[in-house]
Amino acid sequence: MEPAFPQPFDAIVVGTGPGGASTARALARGGLRVLILEQGSAAPLKGTLGQMATMALPGKGAWLHRDASLLVAGSALGGSSALNFATAAAPPLAMFAAHGIDLAPALAALRAELPLAPLPDRLVGPMATRIMAAARAAGFDWRKLDKMIRPQACRSGCWRCVYGCPYGAKWSARDFVEQACSHGAVLRDRSRVLKVVMEDGRTAGVELEHAGRRHTARAPLVVLAGGGIGSPRLLHASSLGPRHAPFFSDPVVAVMGSVDDLDGGAEVPMAAGASFHEAGIALADLTLPRTMYQAFALQAGRVDRVTAHARTLSIMVKIRDEIGGAVGPRWVDKRLGPGDRARLAEGVGMARRILEQAGAHQVFASHHFAAHPGGSIRIGAGVDSELRAAPGLYVCDASVIPQAWGLPPTLTLLCLGQRLGEGLSSGAASR
Repeated sequence: MEPAFPQPFDAIVVGTGPGGASTARALARGGLRVLILEQGSAAPLKGTLGQMATMALPGKGAWLHRDASLLVAGSALGGSSALNFATAAAPPLAMFAAHGIDLAPALAALRAELPLAPLPDRLVGPMATRIMAAARAAGFDWRKLDKMIRPQACRSGCWRCVYGCPYGAKWSARDFVEQACSHGAVLRDRSRVLKVVMEDGRTAGVELEHAGRRHTARAPLVVLAGGGIGSPRLLHASSLGPRHAPFFSDPVVAVMGSVDDLDGGAEVPMAAGASFHEAGIALADLTLPRTMYQAFALQAGRVDRVTAHARTLSIMVKIRDEIGGAVGPRWVDKRLGPGDRARLAEGVGMARRILEQAGAHQVFASHHFAAHPGGSIRIGAGVDSELRAAPGLYVCDASVIPQAWGLPPTLTLLCLGQRLGEGLSSGAASR
């Protein structure tokens, strides 16, 4: 094997989602020579279905469970943040404090820096507005959600959030990677890491495939940020983790119904919603691009609703599922347990009441899918409170979340990455 690059590195970050990008930025700002490796492409986002498919279809950034449900993730620069709905849920500080992790300083710094606010009224579409009014009339505490969107660049009537915003309106982890590179970090996309190299019980670098060849990249510090599926697989391939790792996935169902007095379908999804923490249920409006809506209608067997996109209201029902199933070396399996099914049924009932209040008819629900795999290398089990998995080896992505989740993880992972990168840069964390 040849050296991957001639220059030495102080740190290698594997993955460019929120956790990896924020860690890399903090390390580079701290003066470390950082190599950032991304399995997917760094091509500019175009906001097209074709490009999105290269990042998120099965075999790219998604997996099919044995029950035929779909687990979606992004394989591209920025990870899933390039394709998500830009919703910024606040980290559950107490959950991490119980493990000796104080995220409050990082959260305060990020809130002062990032676009974190509800959408102005002009960017809340007619479908989200109709759902909000109906939810409140039905007795739900339905409120605007914090979004990681720059309103001045966002376009009313646009539907490209989930395809990859081409206008620079939606924040993604690409922003932090770019800042890391401005401080001297080196980015290599289309680089698939195969395993962590260990020498004398310490991390020494990684083995990877790049441009059709096998390479090594050496550094005394490696941060895995390959996500809730990718990171446990890398630990197993490096003989540092179990063959099968249980995880959570935050299952989602879309509940849809048509109205006769709207003509829309192009707006920012998840503009507003309601959360029921104790029940483990979250609801939000979920207006999707036409092609995605049609896929949901067909999946539910509702061929009669395929052409009704412009007048169909959609509500997301997301639950906090129990940790279970397994991430294997070449497969993923996470089926719903009885408690998960009960939570989804309760959430679907809530959504149906809201749609009824909105005057919707022809109401149907999709099959469940999921988009937040994590908890597979949990703090207190797979890593310690410094996110350390082995000497010189750290993990910073949704896999370290210590409990069943049910929240958009982006802001939490940014906080974890900033804390980790600053700690490693200052030497506060023992390597």
